[in-house]
Amino acid sequence: MDKAFWKEAVVYQIYPRSFKDSNGDGIGDLRGIIEKLDYLKELGVDVVWLNPVYKSPNDDNGYDISDYYDIMDEFGTMADWEELRDGLHARGIKLVMDLVVNHTSDEHPWFVASRSSKDNPYRDFYYWRPGKPDGREPNNWLSFFSGSAWEYDEKTGEYYLHLFSRKQPDLNWENPKVREEVYKMMRWWLDRGVDGFRMDVINCISKAEGLPDAGSGRYGWGGDYFLNGPRVHEFLQEMHREVLSRYTDIMTVGETPGVTVEEALKYTDPRRQELNMVFQFEHMGVDAGPGGKWDVRPWDFVELKRILNKWQTGLRGVGWNSLYLNNHDQPRMVSRFGDEGKYRKESAKMLATMLHTMQGTPYIYQGEEIGMTNVRFESIDDYRDIETLNMYREKVLEQGEDPQKVLKAIHYIGRDNARTPMQWDDGPNAGFTTGTPWIKVNPNYKSINVKEAMADPDSIFHYYRKLIALRRQNDIMVYGDFLPLMEDHPQIYAYLRVLGKERWLVLLNFFGRECEFDLPKDVTFGDAGLVIGNYPDGNRPLSRRVALRPYEARVYALV
Repeated sequence: MDKAFWKEAVVYQIYPRSFKDSNGDGIGDLRGIIEKLDYLKELGVDVVWLNPVYKSPNDDNGYDISDYYDIMDEFGTMADWEELRDGLHARGIKLVMDLVVNHTSDEHPWFVASRSSKDNPYRDFYYWRPGKPDGREPNNWLSFFSGSAWEYDEKTGEYYLHLFSRKQPDLNWENPKVREEVYKMMRWWLDRGVDGFRMDVINCISKAEGLPDAGSGRYGWGGDYFLNGPRVHEFLQEMHREVLSRYTDIMTVGETPGVTVEEALKYTDPRRQELNMVFQFEHMGVDAGPGGKWDVRPWDFVELKRILNKWQTGLRGVGWNSLYLNNHDQPRMVSRFGDEGKYRKESAKMLATMLHTMQGTPYIYQGEEIGMTNVRFESIDDYRDIETLNMYREKVLEQGEDPQKVLKAIHYIGRDNARTPMQWDDGPNAGFTTGTPWIKVNPNYKSINVKEAMADPDSIFHYYRKLIALRRQNDIMVYGDFLPLMEDHPQIYAYLRVLGKERWLVLLNFFGRECEFDLPKDVTFGDAGLVIGNYPDGNRPLSRRVALRPYEARVYALV
């Protein structure tokens, strides 16, 4: 297997608005990140992925960009960004920026010109269509953020397409001038020392010709017509040819909702020259009911294993996995897949062991390394996320659903769970700001914070440091083959990593009760040394009959 820095890297994701505020306005900023660069160095990460910091009216927290070439006022200046870049590079850490090019803000000059008249040269930068004969929207597609994906514009009497917020009009990638502008902007940032891009919903950029209706209902999910569309691979190969191939040692990861293993192989096969890896979301839907994300149901452990194993074996030898259990769009992993109460530390370490011992590139979302948990605000007024607020309005105010039932789903799966401020210490506002934070701090910051974690040698933070160091020292963690074991076991996740004559056995108890089990007969060994375990007295010899304590993780090198 070809070696590459992005395969060996551990990535740390920073959501700037919630990371560290340097000037007391309650909003995290670039200078706040600069203050914490030594913290990132101590953790040991290789790459920082920065959520959008470009100029934006902030309808969707920076994913609605009004100027790709400037920095959001709340976050600082281009000089601050350059200092951040230089500070990361001086510490041997690469910087990956968010590339948001499926859509812009409706305040971007392109769109302002586009909506000014039907014959404006920028009109075709976006999807403008007349309504149907009865005045309805051009098609019946639903937005990701609830409601129609079309917005009527009085001035020109036509609708424009927005797969997300109405303030996020979709760019028309069929127009070669759009693509030229995107590639020009990418080169501008790469020339300034960016080390790669995380590409936001990149598999939405190609829409089916004619933009057909999704079924015959009033509204329908149009994903079949805009996810992995007819020209998406052509566009990405062109992007590689025009931009990415001209730079060395850069990293690309595409956010690709709804992608299958077969489709992901097309995006990530190096012979096709598209992307290094993709974020897939199949495991993130393991607790979604028939009604989608907000129709929460208990997740099935064997199903979760089946999905993870499928992606591990499905991309083997061709593509590359992105390993994550939470990010800025997902709830906190210890609350969702572990135990945020009695076994918070043990379960957080167990989940981290899994992420860092599978084949792929691990992504750590800020606060994950100290075991931050979901938040349970009692009032909808304390939430800030546009997706959450739109859903609440639709279900409670328009459809009359029980607000407590809807809040329960928000407490579990809402995006603001990941966006509460980083918990630095047990002082006011968790040390995030001297002002009033843009979103409330999780009340548990008194006991869960960086200061406490760094002082405790048995903390989640120090366990992450060990995992990251192990990965740097052992090629088997990166390049070893992945062989699933005990796939139907209702409590244990087990697998082998194999590289040449080296074999590592990973054993993970996913539940808060002890479990005894027999190792499969084909797992042979004369001796087994403990590589890492998440209990302080975990160095017990391996035998055919294994007992794992609640949420216990053990990794053995087999001889």
